[in-house]
Amino acid sequence: MKKKGFVTLILSTVGGILFALGMCMALLPQWNAMQQGIVIGVVGAAVLLGMVLVRRKMDGKPAIVFNAKAIGTTLLGIVGAIVLGIGMCMTMIWNMMVPGIAVGIVGIVLLLCLIPVVKGLK
Repeated sequence: MKKKGFVTLILSTVGGILFALGMCMALLPQWNAMQQGIVIGVVGAAVLLGMVLVRRKMDGKPAIVFNAKAIGTTLLGIVGAIVLGIGMCMTMIWNMMVPGIAVGIVGIVLLLCLIPVVKGLK
């Protein structure tokens, strides 16, 4: 395994675990840890963002590229994640099971649309 692959593995694992734990803490009312969950989730998201920047630096690419495709791809990912999160909130917190599942599926489809946008169709 190359050094950049190992660094990416470690940072993405730590960031993903922190982000997921923060979401669980914030979304599960039984835990009564909304504010702590938000803090841990933000730390996890920051670690994941740092991982992207470190990986691009190790590849010899610029840290951030601003063009229409990068901005559109980022917005699509943000919208898809928010819609999926709203679907999760609808099912887990607001007791709206069927509409929550429908909204969650729409969020998953939006996130799946990222694959052809990023990789392209051949």
